[in-house]
Amino acid sequence: QVQLVESGGGLVQPGGSLRLSCAASGFTFSRAAMSWVRQAPGKGLEWVSGIDSRGSETTYIDSVKGRFTISRDNAKNTLYLQMNSLKPEDTAVYYCGRASPLTYKISERGQGTQVTVSS
Repeated sequence: QVQLVESGGGLVQPGGSLRLSCAASGFTFSRAAMSWVRQAPGKGLEWVSGIDSRGSETTYIDSVKGRFTISRDNAKNTLYLQMNSLKPEDTAVYYCGRASPLTYKISERGQGTQVTVSS
């Protein structure tokens, strides 16, 4: 079955950086578009970023453009999200998911990793 395990979250000060990882199994990772989504306290899921199966196309929500970078290593079945210049409004549980190659909307997601940006 599909398994997605996120890691790398934590507490960081505003302006700091974190790198999230997502270990994928149970499907052919190298053929799957992938996305990151997040859920802030008391809010719904928000799509953050998507990447095509080869890693040649990436897309981001406007609020993270220039600060976040999505990437993947198909040899390691792993998805990444490098987050720089973090802001308090980036505080959320971050999830990775297998996504539609057309819309980048996810069809399933892992258990998530908490990111807290606070001084």
